Amino acid sequence: MAIHLIIDGYNLIRQSPELAGMDRQDLQLGRDALVDMLAAYKKLKPHKITVVFDGSAGPSLYGSRDRVKGIAVRYSQGGESADDVIRRMVRREKAKALVVSSDREIMTAAESAGATALDSAAFEEKIALARYLAVKGGDETVSSGWVPTTRKKGPSRRLPKRKRRARARVDKL
Repeated sequence: MAIHLIIDGYNLIRQSPELAGMDRQDLQLGRDALVDMLAAYKKLKPHKITVVFDGSAGPSLYGSRDRVKGIAVRYSQGGESADDVIRRMVRREKAKALVVSSDREIMTAAESAGATALDSAAFEEKIALARYLAVKGGDETVSSGWVPTTRKKGPSRRLPKRKRRARARVDKL
């Protein structure tokens, strides 16, 4: 199953130390840096990516939808926030969606709709790891620290099916 990354744009920009500095200089510079970073990630991992920004601060030259370097960029319309657009997209995509935001309300709404939610800082770490592995040219598997043992675990230690599926989606990043 393909993953659709739905990213809360300004949330990710302002949570990232690298992007926040550019955002303070110029709002458009921060947005462009985020799109460039995601375009480089898309070359490594061909997931469908949509970034949602609040339309009140969006450029007036563009419509509410745009496509830049293979990344779908959406701006909320007047009277609604980017959070509303993300919630609507998640309800439509359901289990295919992986929402990147540090906003607790959005994360809760995504998980209640059956999607997976990922913190902005954790997503940035995944991007950095993918870049590192691409440069290194090594294996993508990261050791989970599992040590072989004869101890029996049984089903009581197994995560619920929903959480196992969410973990599998995050591991695809």
